[in-house]
Amino acid sequence: MSYQVAADMLERRGVSIESIAEIVHALQSVYYPELKQEECAASVRAVLGKREVQYTLMTGIALDELAERKLLPQPLQAVMEADESLYGADETLALGITGVYGMIGLTGFGYLDKNKPGVIGMLNDKTRGIHVFLDDLVASIAAAASARIAHRHEGARQYFDA
Repeated sequence: MSYQVAADMLERRGVSIESIAEIVHALQSVYYPELKQEECAASVRAVLGKREVQYTLMTGIALDELAERKLLPQPLQAVMEADESLYGADETLALGITGVYGMIGLTGFGYLDKNKPGVIGMLNDKTRGIHVFLDDLVASIAAAASARIAHRHEGARQYFDA
């Protein structure tokens, strides 16, 4: 699998790289006012370039699509259709992506999961299909891309000589 396959899967479900980059920019521009939207998009692309992220995305999207087609066994089908708040498998899968970039990725994911800005909120709207996994996966990609910027940004304080 490649970055392009992952980007195409997102696009097919109504999520663009730019819409994720907007969330990343909102998270990081507070700390780095000079941060450009293109840097955020590049960070999203870098996260999507990781095979582990691609496989996680593929799994979550497949489950959402199977639920939309009513092809899951009961009671899982009913749980997915209701987007049960105690289901938790969606967040668990998404946390695998945030873990790549440490605790800052995890805290960013928690913030995005609670507040659901931008495209995450659109995916969480139950009238637009089943996105039980995808809203959390997009939040985790945005959180990971944001954490990646925080770890790599030249404006970050250095406390040790390299």
